[in-house]
Amino acid sequence: MQRRVVITGIGMLTPLGNNTSETWEGLINGQSGIDYIKSFDTSGFECKYGGELKNFSENDFVSEKLNRRLDRSSVLALAASKQAIEDGHEVRCFVRNPRKASFLQEWGCELTKGNLLNSYDIEYALQDIEVVIDAATSKPDDPKSIYEIDWDGKLNLFNACESLNVKRVIFLSILLTEKFRNVPLMDIKYCTEKLLEKSDLEYTIFKCAAFMQGVIGQFAIPILDSQAVWMSGTPTKIAYMNTQDMAKVIVAAVNNPKTHRTSLPLVGPKAWDSNEVISLCEKFSEKKAKIFRVSPFLISVTQKVVSFFQDSLNVAERLAFAEVTSSGESLDADMSKTYEILELKKEDMTSLESYIKEYYQQILKRLREMEADLNIEEKKRLPF
Repeated sequence: MQRRVVITGIGMLTPLGNNTSETWEGLINGQSGIDYIKSFDTSGFECKYGGELKNFSENDFVSEKLNRRLDRSSVLALAASKQAIEDGHEVRCFVRNPRKASFLQEWGCELTKGNLLNSYDIEYALQDIEVVIDAATSKPDDPKSIYEIDWDGKLNLFNACESLNVKRVIFLSILLTEKFRNVPLMDIKYCTEKLLEKSDLEYTIFKCAAFMQGVIGQFAIPILDSQAVWMSGTPTKIAYMNTQDMAKVIVAAVNNPKTHRTSLPLVGPKAWDSNEVISLCEKFSEKKAKIFRVSPFLISVTQKVVSFFQDSLNVAERLAFAEVTSSGESLDADMSKTYEILELKKEDMTSLESYIKEYYQQILKRLREMEADLNIEEKKRLPF
């Protein structure tokens, strides 16, 4: 059976280009957007390179008055939305304050005032939708409790799905939720799984471990920049998975009736502990890691202290998750059933070793190119 698919827009602002076509051209030609940082003074920082937008002017997208009221990230999001409109796609903007975003209507966007905690907003957003893929969670800096956002919001979403006859729901959960009910996020995921199992929805629950992309910020970049890598407790083996591979699996499940009303693992081809990940980064970066070990007791005390303050409640709940990653319990599972049902192969999944190797190859190549460019500029300044 064919499903109705809607693409809501492709707008891109990246270090390779200020629109989709420029970015795509850069990717095809194997270019890197990494360069020495020029937007601010880096003399006080060890790391002096990064990915910046080049020749980007905020005033090309928003008025000077509005530009003064918005932070840079908001302007970039609006610019990407405008490009999507110009690219011929339909865009519905889910905003909390339509008045402040009224200029989006001039670009051709449809504004929908909404909040995950408001069931009416969700019902409107689900009009004409056949499949819901739910990977939503609260942000670490959100002042609200995880329970309010991740649990109440899920109840609103699933109730709206049932009332609007959106039967197909794919939910991304976490491995070992049943073993860590004392950890807020794990407890919510566990309860959400049970909620789906008791519902009439054609659900698929994918129990995940962690993203390979998270390894870059946690290990790869600090090691390359000679910064400290933080570790705590007993090293936990984690089967990191490339987000592109996850998307491949999830899409394959959308129209597969064998995945209805079932729970399947969704993890990478091999589990690695933090020491092994660090060894991979050291191997491909050719740099020695600086490891800073934090006592699980210290994290626990910090979590308890922070939990006394209402404004820091979400931070405390996030700190509690450290108990999972430092427990020594392996975040891994047998993927054979998932591969069999979806007719996929383990060999087609990205290995963490190849992912980290490719990352460092691209970064180090670009650094060598920048160093060569600097040498040329320095030679031009010589008096002979």
